[in-house]
Parts: sequence; structure tokens; C-alpha cells
Amino acid sequence: MTVWTERDLPPLHGKCAVVTGGTSGIGRATATALAAAGAAVILAGRNAARGAEALAVIAEHAPGSSVDFEALDLADLASIADFAARIAARQHAVDILVNDAGVMALPQRRTTADGFERQFGINHLGHFALTARLLPLLRRAPAPRVVGVTSLSHRSGRIDFEDLQAERHYGPWRAYSQSKLAVLMFALELQRRSDAAQWGLTSLAAHPGWALTNLFSNGPASEGTPSALMRLMRLGTRVFSHSAVHGAGPILFAATSPTARGGCLYGRSWLWELRGPPAPARIAPQARDERAAARLWEVSSRLTSQAFGCADRRE
Repeated sequence: MTVWTERDLPPLHGKCAVVTGGTSGIGRATATALAAAGAAVILAGRNAARGAEALAVIAEHAPGSSVDFEALDLADLASIADFAARIAARQHAVDILVNDAGVMALPQRRTTADGFERQFGINHLGHFALTARLLPLLRRAPAPRVVGVTSLSHRSGRIDFEDLQAERHYGPWRAYSQSKLAVLMFALELQRRSDAAQWGLTSLAAHPGWALTNLFSNGPASEGTPSALMRLMRLGTRVFSHSAVHGAGPILFAATSPTARGGCLYGRSWLWELRGPPAPARIAPQARDERAAARLWEVSSRLTSQAFGCADRRE
């Protein structure tokens, strides 16, 4: 694959994009680029003040663009339902859904409003429920795409169906890796189910490599990760990381490139996929387990009360 940059973004005029976590970091960089290419972008986030700040930043970098903020708390199924209803009331269709928001390696086990372990609940279940609720709008678009933002950490993840919410045994990185594996498995299974049911979706995943974002402040740095580990992480960040703007590259490629294929993962091409231009990325064997993916889908559907059943296309 040839080297792809943000300059290769196709014109997106007339398209609507929803970006979760769009008020900061990689999500905001993704939203900015989509808006600059002409898309009408909806930033989905919890904090209205940060939403207003993001709107101002995007307006500066993409003058004249169409960007709005809508409140969404992925840790609350009721908030997800309200958000989807508001989007359905104002939009005929959604062309691009970027499921980017997330939390990382919370040192202490915490739960969502619905009682889910917080990393699994936000990173996977929240986006599962959101995608299900937006599916009718996605199906109205001529070529809809759903991008799940995963991590290199998916390679060390395992789906523990016997302790999915880490009620018996909780480890910060174990829970994070499981959640990011679930994100990838959902993206791949969504493509399989779309193909089988003829939903017309292109579902794929992307990881940013090692990007310098505020995800650390939403996770280990904010809640007492051992100082030695934090020093090691900061050293790695200085050596290997790139900016959030650069980190958005694989996500933008997955969301817009005509050469991106459904059921694939895109990441980085250099230095063990930590850096470099967007490129196809290695998918861990456990993420390709279709039986486990089907089981995860059914469990997620039951937990969120979302069956992906209301998917009729409205012309």
C-alpha cells in the first residue's frame, strides 16, 4: 500500500460523521480532519465545556466547517438512548461512525451506571449499544462505515466469559486489554453480520500506534499507578509516541479511504506498528475466533438490551 496522509482524504461534502470522544485527543483530531474535508461532524462527549472548547479549536483549523456537540455518556445506557434519539430527530442518515472514546487501565475496579466494569462497559458495551441504536441511520447512507478504535493491547487480551465484569479478579491492564480485544472482535463480527443480513455496512478497526493523548490522564496517571511504571511509560512516550493529530491517521484512513476494506484492522507500518504511515495491521489469533465473537455479540446484546433488530433501510 502506498504512503497515505491526511492530504489524501476524499471530499466528504454531504456526509454526516459521528465521532465519540471527539472533544479531545485523537477523537478531536479525527473530527477536525473530517470537518475540513467537508463532512458535517457531530462531536459526542460527556463534558459540554470541553465540547465548546473543541468546537472553537476545530473552527480555527477548519473555518466554515459544520460541527456540533451532542452530550453522550457511554457509561450510561440511558444517555446512549437519548443521544441516538436526538441524532435520529435531526439527521436522515449517518455516513461515518467513529467509536473512539475510551478509558485506560483504571487502577481500581469501577462500574458504569448500569453496573458494568468501567473499561469493558465504556470501551466495548457502550459502543456496541450506540452502534445498534444508530444502525437504522447508518443503513440510510449510501456507503456507511463504522470504525472501532482498538489498541495494540488487544494482542494480550482474552475474553473471560466466566468473569467478564472482573468481579472476582481485577487487573487494570488485563481489563483494558480485554476491552480493546472486544472492540476489535465486535468490528470484525459486525462486518460478518452485515454481509449475512445485507446491511450494507463497512465495519473495520484501527489503532493509532503510540500516540500522545490525554488517555493517560483518564486512566493510570490519574489514579495512582506505581511511580516506576509511570516513569517507564513516560520514557516510552518520549521515545516512541507521536501527536494526537498524527495518531488519527489510521482512523481517518479506515473511515474514508476507498482502498480500506471491511473486516480489516489498520495501524502503523514501522517499529512494531508504533509509528509510521497507516498500513494494514496484524490481528491477534484470538480476535479471529468467530465462535468467541458470536458469543461475545450475544452476551453484549443481552447486557445492553440491543439486538440490532431495527435495521430496515428507509429511502
